[in-house]
Amino acid sequence: MAERYYADMREITETFLRNREALETLDAPTLQQRMQEEDIILLDVRPREEYAAGHWPGAVSLPLDELTDHLEELPRDRTVVAYCRGPYCVLALHAVESLQKHGFRAYRLADGVADWQALGLPVAKGGDLA
Repeated sequence: MAERYYADMREITETFLRNREALETLDAPTLQQRMQEEDIILLDVRPREEYAAGHWPGAVSLPLDELTDHLEELPRDRTVVAYCRGPYCVLALHAVESLQKHGFRAYRLADGVADWQALGLPVAKGGDLA
């Protein structure tokens, strides 16, 4: 909505995201299709409390600030898709940049939990906060 009414917001958004055009983004329907076709690791890079409040079923909680400490635990032969709060959240952008820098095939899911719920997709709740 802000983009629609405020030209400055649109310009800031375009300037920030333009530098990251090389990062492929997926939407929820595309992710669902790709998950049926290949073995994908879906990372929720939001804080653990947000993961517990609602996440994509089967997603693994790995907050951005813990990502580099756990890179060795991620299999390099699988595609990694990171998501956070939605299209304006930068957590997944930074996660994908870091993953790609370390040799992973990684993509960003543009949609967030609220977007999935609006599409009628399932959202899991709970999870380990430790």
